[in-house]
Amino acid sequence: MTAELRIDPDALRANLAVIRDRIAPADHMLVVKDEAYGHGLDEIVAIAWAEGVRWFGAFDVRTGRQVRAELGPEARIFVWIVATAAEAQLAVTSDLDVGVGDAALLEDLAAADGRARVHLKIDTGLHRNGVRAEEWPAFVERAAQLERAGSIEVIGVWSHIAEASDSEDDTARDAFEKALRDAEDAGLRPRLRHLAASAAGFARPEFRYDLVRIGAFAYGIRSAGGPEEAELGIRPISSLVATVSGVDGDSVTIGIGSADGVPSILAGRLVVSTPAGPRTVRRIDPYGCVIDPWPTASRGDEVVIFGADGAMSATDAAELVGTIGEEIALRVAPTILRHFRTAEN
Repeated sequence: MTAELRIDPDALRANLAVIRDRIAPADHMLVVKDEAYGHGLDEIVAIAWAEGVRWFGAFDVRTGRQVRAELGPEARIFVWIVATAAEAQLAVTSDLDVGVGDAALLEDLAAADGRARVHLKIDTGLHRNGVRAEEWPAFVERAAQLERAGSIEVIGVWSHIAEASDSEDDTARDAFEKALRDAEDAGLRPRLRHLAASAAGFARPEFRYDLVRIGAFAYGIRSAGGPEEAELGIRPISSLVATVSGVDGDSVTIGIGSADGVPSILAGRLVVSTPAGPRTVRRIDPYGCVIDPWPTASRGDEVVIFGADGAMSATDAAELVGTIGEEIALRVAPTILRHFRTAEN
């Protein structure tokens, strides 16, 4: 073994239980974009399904179809990136719920063979593919017309928020509430409203509505600059581990580098966990890292780069370079083995 991402299903189960209790009575939509934040899509959704999660946020149609193939017909799968009329038809054929943030996609879904289930997206200020406030009344009127014609079923209204400050989020929520009233005035009766993701879902009860789209916290990835994992009640579900590949008197080399997903900008800043305790990474080459030595270091010793068993979490590393934990987690190359722990190993 040169390097692997070790994933603890029990930690995932514990995080899902914390989320379920924290956001109740709202339901948890587990966001599984980017191969479940780089952990392995099929395995993660299977564990979550067994733990009672029924909604999955899959980002795009390809991922949504993969979740459908893994879980079968009962799972509710929400996608919000649909680029073409052909993809719209594929989403309907695959029984996916579709987030609709523009008028053209609404028409594509209405023209598809089969009745599309849609969630209409209002732009509440983040400007992430939602319908602008000035265009919203006409948009929901058209959606109501298409629903009466039997072409679509309006399941929900939703949006993204920045989660940058309470005041900005409050402004976004006001815009969301107005959008809900406009939808009702148009004759729509959506059963689901969803606005919050991880941070607001945990901190602001008034943002939870009917569904909360939580991804990062489920994997134990806290928000940069936010509360620590222990305060949130979550823990990282994975550890990135590499083995010592070379030792000399002045340094130790481990078999993972920037080509494997360890950002070179972290050199001199990243602290890893070794059998002798924390050590600083001196240099990050494409296929190896040079770290501070310890007297008993030998080839094959295991070093935790970041994660549950490490000196730093993904978010700790991210904060060193002004980014977010998700970016660090998603940099781990797909060529790195994903190893799910079992009772036997």
